[in-house]
Amino acid sequence: MTRATESVLIENARLLDPASGFDGTGYLGLRAGRIDYCGREAPLAAYDETIEARGLWALPGAIDLCARLREPGATHKATMASETPAALAAGITALCLPPDTRPVIDNAAVVVRVNRIAKAAAGAYVYMLGALTRGLEGEALSEMSALKQAGCVGVSNALAPVASTRIARRALEYASSLGLTVHVVPLDASLAQGGCAHEGPVATRLGLPAIPVAAETVAMRLWISLVEDTGARVHFGRLSSARGVALLESARARGLPVSGDVAAHQLFLTEEAIDGFDAQAHVLPPLRSETDRQALREAVRTGLIEAICSDHQPHEADAKTNPFPLTEPGISALETLLPLTLRLVEEGLLTPLQAAQRLAHGPATVLGIPGGSLAVGQPADVALIDPQTPFTLAPERLRSSGRNTPFAGWRLRGRVVRVWCGTR
Repeated sequence: MTRATESVLIENARLLDPASGFDGTGYLGLRAGRIDYCGREAPLAAYDETIEARGLWALPGAIDLCARLREPGATHKATMASETPAALAAGITALCLPPDTRPVIDNAAVVVRVNRIAKAAAGAYVYMLGALTRGLEGEALSEMSALKQAGCVGVSNALAPVASTRIARRALEYASSLGLTVHVVPLDASLAQGGCAHEGPVATRLGLPAIPVAAETVAMRLWISLVEDTGARVHFGRLSSARGVALLESARARGLPVSGDVAAHQLFLTEEAIDGFDAQAHVLPPLRSETDRQALREAVRTGLIEAICSDHQPHEADAKTNPFPLTEPGISALETLLPLTLRLVEEGLLTPLQAAQRLAHGPATVLGIPGGSLAVGQPADVALIDPQTPFTLAPERLRSSGRNTPFAGWRLRGRVVRVWCGTR
């Protein structure tokens, strides 16, 4: 990681600013870690370095709503020193870390520790979700006020269940009083327990224990009902089903403060990807039907789902070599987030500006953080990309310590030419 020139002018790039809706060829000036010019005409001010960027796109750095970096707690899989630079090289300038590290992010001391590790890694910024309940055990509420003061941008119980509806309601009331968004991965524990694949024909044929769509919708209905009572803001992460999309749409139509995201792999893969017991496609929530995939894609197109995330989960090779139900779910996904989103542009599902919205401005809005904009005065978190250069994904060439991906051999497009992250 190198320190950037004090000032840089990017000229003749296609500027994509999802915050303002600007999409056009122009000039972008970066100075002292901030954006100091954005426009169609050349600025009058002088810059230390000028980059000719004809044919390239300049857009806000991606903000990833869910990335497990394996530190602290599972450094045999990956570390922040391996993952945050990999994210930055992939055009991701900020990551949101779920609270299910070891130790759990349920007190200010852990927040300080994680911040210290992230700063030393000198890669993408790391934001954190604090634990909704102490130890993620679902019983006693965490000290959310202290977590917010320490810098947490929201709270979540990750994939761990909350013990009762009463505790869930109290958690929403407490979080709402602090202005914190509660991030929910909607997966009813009793319906999902022991499952590893979508309840459908592939799981039946392979004899795999299944997770029904109801595991998602039962959980969503519960939290939406509590939002109706409390007015608390809830973000539903990693949606996987058409029925989940319908519930989100209904809640939004009633004016409830809810939002949603989807992992990029859910937009391209279905339950068929696990045929042959391919553990690289073992994810949670599971890959579902083609109908579900199409509903998720449509929700991304319309903006009902306002963010695409990586759901990055790097694993060592052994984690994927057991019989399918015993393998660990998850994909090493930092370096496929941008190329897969660009494929949505190539397929005509999104415009380039909409892609920037789903990768940057939408996530920034969910987290309530700076970024996702090319406006003057915003942080100079910018990716300069070549959207056309093709490449074949080779797991051994990933910068992440995780080589676990079902996209090996896929022909993709999009190369990050240069990235700025503040003064880096």
